[in-house]
Amino acid sequence: MKRSLIHGPRFGQAVIGPPGAGKTTYCHGIARFLSARGRPVAVVNLDPANDKLPFPVDIDVSELVNLADVMETHNLGPNGGLVYCMDYLEQNFDWLLERLEALQGRRYVLFDFPGQIELYTHGEAVQRLLQRLEKWGCRLTAVHLVDAHHCSDAGKFISAVLISLTTMVRLELPHVNVLSKVDLVESYGRLAFDLNFYTDVVDVQRLLPYRTFHWSHSIP
Repeated sequence: MKRSLIHGPRFGQAVIGPPGAGKTTYCHGIARFLSARGRPVAVVNLDPANDKLPFPVDIDVSELVNLADVMETHNLGPNGGLVYCMDYLEQNFDWLLERLEALQGRRYVLFDFPGQIELYTHGEAVQRLLQRLEKWGCRLTAVHLVDAHHCSDAGKFISAVLISLTTMVRLELPHVNVLSKVDLVESYGRLAFDLNFYTDVVDVQRLLPYRTFHWSHSIP
C-alpha cells in the first residue's frame, strides 16, 4: 500500500459535482494546461456511466465495471447501479493501484468522479476510496464544480451551497468550490446580485426574498 512513497507522493484533484457541471471538460482543460506548463499529468475516469469520453484518458474504470452492464445484470436503476459500481471499485482497489503505479513519472493525477450526489452525501464508498488513496501516498484536493446557472435561481444556489458543505465535511479533504460555465451566465438573465456575491458566498440569507415556489397542486 505504500509503494508509491518510495518515489515520493503523488498530488492531484478529486473532481466532483452534479451531473452536467462540466467535470470531464474541466479535467481535459486542466490536463492540457498542466501539460503545456511541462508538468506530467494523468487523467483517471472513475465515472462508470461516462462511456463516451470526449478525449483519451490514462485509466478508465469502465475496464473494471460499467454502469450499463451492472444495471442489466442486477436489474438496477441508474442510482442503484452507480452505488454498486463505486462499492465494487472500492472492493477492487488493487486494480486501481496497479494502474496508478504504471503511470510512473506522472505524479499529478486528475480523478474524474461520478456526479450522483448521494455518493457524497450518504454513501461511504467514495470516502473510503479517497482515504485509501491518501494512505497509498496521494495528496488530493477536492474540486467541487457547480454550474453557474444555479446563480439565476435563489433556491438552487442555496441547495448547491448546502450540498457542497455536506460534501466538504464528509470527504475530509482540502476543498475548493468552482462555478463552471460562467461564460454563459449572462444568458440566464439578470442576477439578483453581481457574480462576486455568488463566488464569495457572502450571506445566503440575502437570497431568501428571491426564492420562487412552484406548487404541484392547488390548496383549498
